[in-house]
Amino acid sequence: MKRKIDISSWNRKGHLEFFSAFQEPFFGITTTIDCTTAYEKAKAMQISFFVYYFHKTLAAVNQIENFRYRIEGEDVFLYEEIDASATIMREDKTFGFSFMKFHEDIHEFNTIVQTEIERIQTTTGILTREYPENIIHFSAVPWINFTGLTHSRNFGVADSCPKISYGKLVEENGKKSMALSVTAHHGLVDGYHIGLFIEALQTELNK
Repeated sequence: MKRKIDISSWNRKGHLEFFSAFQEPFFGITTTIDCTTAYEKAKAMQISFFVYYFHKTLAAVNQIENFRYRIEGEDVFLYEEIDASATIMREDKTFGFSFMKFHEDIHEFNTIVQTEIERIQTTTGILTREYPENIIHFSAVPWINFTGLTHSRNFGVADSCPKISYGKLVEENGKKSMALSVTAHHGLVDGYHIGLFIEALQTELNK
């Protein structure tokens, strides 16, 4: 379900018009997220750590209204729920873009993720299906403890989906952490909203 925003009276009308005129309307923030509790919880639940923090990321995304806005043509819509397209690596070290629906129950979500991972392993190429607008672009770079990250962008293709990426899991003084990169369309999302997302994510990971 989605609701069309009345842009004429929307408090972000000026922001949307200003940043949509840019060749690159996206901006990004990189930070570090504490994963100590989340890692232990995933291990205790016998769920892969990837699935665990992926689930908590989507749970946090869905709590922040601005992360659920999407630009479609000349209109902006607010979606009731956001799902994900995650990059999934194949055995030959290529990857494909998946589609995974969010489910509040982590065990149900785990089943969804594992089924989609298996599907990607039987495909070739990057685009493996059609993708809806109500997604985030999700990826992990578990080989690198990055301090910054950029995304390939085709400026000829309309895009307003936030992009969330994680780096290598590192441990120091008994604490586990990962780099986190969040990139979003500035007509829809400001630094304040990314701050709200990071706060919600950390709360989810600490539960």
